[in-house]
Amino acid sequence: MQIEQGPLLSNVDYPVDLRKLEKQQLTQFSEELRNYIVDHVSIYGGHFGASLGVVELTVALHYAFNTPTDQLVWDVGHQAYGHKIVTGRKSDFHSNRVYGGLSGFPKRDESEFDAFGVGHSSTSISAALGMSIANQKEGKDRQHIAVIGDGALTGGMAFEAMNHAGVSNSNLIIVLNDNCMSIDPNVGALKEYLTDISTSQIYNKFRDEAWKILGKISKFGPNAQELVAGIENSIKTFLLKQSNLFESFSLRYFGPVDGHDVNHLVHVFNDLKQIPGPKILHCITKKGKGYEAAEKNQTIWHAPGTFDKISGEIHKSSSLTPEPPKYQDVFGQTLVELASENSKIMGITPAMPSGSSMNIMMEAYPERSFDVGIAEQHAVTFSAGLATQGAIPFCNIYSTFIQRAYDQVIHDVCVQNLHVVFCLDRAGFAGADGPTHHGAYDIAFMRCIPNLIVSAPMDESELRNLMYTAMQAEQPFCIRYPRGKGVLVDWKTPLTKIELGKGRKIREGRDIALLTFGTVGNYALTAHKELEKIGVTAALYDLRFVKPIDKALLHDVFKSFKHVITVEDGCIMGGFGSAVAEFMVDNAYHAKLERLGIPDRMVEHGTQLELHKECEFDPQGIYKAAIKILEIEIA
Repeated sequence: MQIEQGPLLSNVDYPVDLRKLEKQQLTQFSEELRNYIVDHVSIYGGHFGASLGVVELTVALHYAFNTPTDQLVWDVGHQAYGHKIVTGRKSDFHSNRVYGGLSGFPKRDESEFDAFGVGHSSTSISAALGMSIANQKEGKDRQHIAVIGDGALTGGMAFEAMNHAGVSNSNLIIVLNDNCMSIDPNVGALKEYLTDISTSQIYNKFRDEAWKILGKISKFGPNAQELVAGIENSIKTFLLKQSNLFESFSLRYFGPVDGHDVNHLVHVFNDLKQIPGPKILHCITKKGKGYEAAEKNQTIWHAPGTFDKISGEIHKSSSLTPEPPKYQDVFGQTLVELASENSKIMGITPAMPSGSSMNIMMEAYPERSFDVGIAEQHAVTFSAGLATQGAIPFCNIYSTFIQRAYDQVIHDVCVQNLHVVFCLDRAGFAGADGPTHHGAYDIAFMRCIPNLIVSAPMDESELRNLMYTAMQAEQPFCIRYPRGKGVLVDWKTPLTKIELGKGRKIREGRDIALLTFGTVGNYALTAHKELEKIGVTAALYDLRFVKPIDKALLHDVFKSFKHVITVEDGCIMGGFGSAVAEFMVDNAYHAKLERLGIPDRMVEHGTQLELHKECEFDPQGIYKAAIKILEIEIA
């Protein structure tokens, strides 16, 4: 579908075209760019509110700086749609997040304007600082800009980077995009601090007066700037009753400024280019700016899917028949059910209460639920601290984000054998978010840790039972489950404790054994039916645990079958299939073993089914693998 472009946008394909516009045209251009994003996302879906909130900031950055010579790093990347449109990808933007199309995030091999690939939070300052120091060493005259949101700033890595930047002589500009939101509303002391700065009318008035004084007396010598900077810092300390956080890192602080005044932003950026050393510009923006529904409900409109841009109605499934729930909702409702029976249960999430459905627990038991902000390391060690005092923390983190807290999982939880339950949402392929968000590696890196139980449910009922089992385990326990809907309409079954390390036989068979871990067992069920049509009977086993693995079940399998296939929605290298192969070798069994799962390469974005098909562990892939290993010829 052809998306209409405004008269200015139609003539801008790259920043060099943008810089040909008169400064007074930038407001109109920003409006055209915002409308283009609204039109595209309403039809094709994607991240929405974040990109609308930085339209003027995006335009000002590419207008004031000589990108890509000047290097621009976006944090996370949800907000980079406008950036992609004005950096040569406008004609392909309809393919954004579509299988085989543009990535939903900045990506180095997609464009020279994407200076650093992103997807996870709080990385921009570190990356831009490294670029700045490397270019400085080579004598290259380049500006380096890191754009980081106030939500991403809660990540400890951002503070580590600012601590380093403050003692460097780097040519670094940090742009703080302050909208009081990540996906859900931001929490914590930093959020309160930024709110104090941005809302203090008295401070802002004094600040403006300080800069007027600076303009008048700077002609009398270079020491005038230092004098006024000192005066301003005293004003901040006096009026805000605290010293300036950023200047304590030896970063020159400027702001706050209106992040939607594109002309003023251009003026400020041109001024900042002339000031040496690391500095931070505090911009106040509104997530969803320019689209009323997105401004009013910023969480829902973070990534709403397709919608009617006129009415604001988000398109939903029109199925009249009952549908299975999302796994995340099964988690959320079951956690409340368990918490109602056990007062020791607590819920912890790092800034994803709605995404993980921890918000259900937060509504039911607010005093026992904690959103700790974008701080996965803290979330895990905080959970460990709770566990030392007899609490049973259910720490819900996306699989891709538990990577950020791996040391804490080992050092703070497993070494001490503490009863923390890790619920890893979005395990396996995450879909359109692509390789930065795929939960491909958790089976491999979790199963190698002593004391940790590693499990995965085949369906919603099994998820409930594993949570119930984990509550009683009295040791570290990991449950992984995928994004999206399950397979059971009647999922709310009575809670049943599962014997640790005990798998189950789902189907009898004599020709081949299919061993599965997690929800891909449902694919194997479909393949089982197709194999029956050609006279092949496959025994199907749901292992449920990769650690401890069911050795009795595996002995039975390898004594009975010479052809075995393992299936997992995780990396083949070191994963579930590797655990089965290790067992086979350790026990001197000889069988033809085929391992299906995520290959040893970065798999790009697409729907989950498209990616499962690409990696050949969808139902058809399992069927073909069985035919191949049995050496059956199909006409």
